[in-house]
Amino acid sequence: MGEIFRAEDEVLGRTVAVKLLAERYARDASIRARFKREALAAARLSGEPSTITIFDVGEWQERPFIVMEHLSGGSLEERLQQTGPPATGEALSWLEQAAAALDAAHRGGVVHRDVKPGNLLLDREGALRVADFGIASAPGMESLTMTGTVMGTAGYLSPEQAQGERASPASDRYALAVVAFELLTGRRPFESDSPTAEAAAHVQAPIPSVSAQSDLPSELDPVFERALAKDPSQRFETAADFVAALRHALAEAAGSTRLLTAASPSGRRTSPMPVVGAFLLAAAIAGAGLAAILATRGDEENAARTVVTRTLPGKTVQRTVTGPPPSSPQPPPPAADGAALTDQATRLLDEGDYAGAERIARQAVAALAGSGELYEAYAEYDLGAALAGLGRCDEALRHLDRTEQLQGERKEIDKARKRCKGNDVE
Repeated sequence: MGEIFRAEDEVLGRTVAVKLLAERYARDASIRARFKREALAAARLSGEPSTITIFDVGEWQERPFIVMEHLSGGSLEERLQQTGPPATGEALSWLEQAAAALDAAHRGGVVHRDVKPGNLLLDREGALRVADFGIASAPGMESLTMTGTVMGTAGYLSPEQAQGERASPASDRYALAVVAFELLTGRRPFESDSPTAEAAAHVQAPIPSVSAQSDLPSELDPVFERALAKDPSQRFETAADFVAALRHALAEAAGSTRLLTAASPSGRRTSPMPVVGAFLLAAAIAGAGLAAILATRGDEENAARTVVTRTLPGKTVQRTVTGPPPSSPQPPPPAADGAALTDQATRLLDEGDYAGAERIARQAVAALAGSGELYEAYAEYDLGAALAGLGRCDEALRHLDRTEQLQGERKEIDKARKRCKGNDVE
């Protein structure tokens, strides 16, 4: 359709991307209208979470152009081609961001109609943006789609789109489920060398089992059966609901490793901190005893170390790590990385740097997703509180609900929720 240039905004001194309609198409009124439609649809959504920002639109030598934010991290399509499927936590984080953008678009009456890895872009920090609303539909914009015309990409077409029917928000959610299947398994559910055959499979073929094509748990199968339902009315009501169901299924599969909250006699959930604190104290004592025994044997390499780090405001948690001493070149386990990221996000929250805290907390949530670690609850809290501070409340409340599910009711969680409601809580 056109060319994309990296450019420098000489007024604001920032790097931008400029999409310019190809000269051979510029004289075609219908294509110019489609290009204009992309600009209007995307500009309508600028400022929404995880949506690419449009700075300007215009024409140059009778060729329309769009100026948008420049993202240097490439696309999910490129990432899949270069490194294969990402870690499950990272995939869930990306899907959650894409879901937030699509749900915001749907609330604004915009249907993307071409959700695929190539249109999910990454910035240099790994945060995702939904881009390319080139065939989007929205109220007030004349339709470019004739009855029976298929618009989209074969591998990600919903059954209704493949049959030439009008796309709806449910169609975008179907495509996101295809993207999720691909991120988790490395292949699309109906992948074929023939685009025509693949599009037909979306309409006719039974939904494949995600667990049969990967080492993922069977608890995910019913989630994808609903997300990829042939009937749009049977799919999840929102994209966020779909990603939440994925997380819940993985948590169920984790079984006994999941952190459980205690219940008070009244039936209300209470904080697990006393139980966890007792466990950590016992672990610390046992670790110290083990260190003494090993030290007497001269085996210092297996000595226990105790690390104390800060978590929620005013709270600390003690972690005992058994293994090589700090000078060992061996890398720390993934959970420790997630804990360190969580502590960093908490410090940024204390400093009022909500944007920085959101970025780091997203990494922590991805690293700890489904681990059952107490730090997973704290990472979810940090992300929810940061998003609340940024005014992105729909997304914030999901993470605040998640942290409460993991660790029980806490006043810090209530305070973050009230911030979303505009209440100033001391």
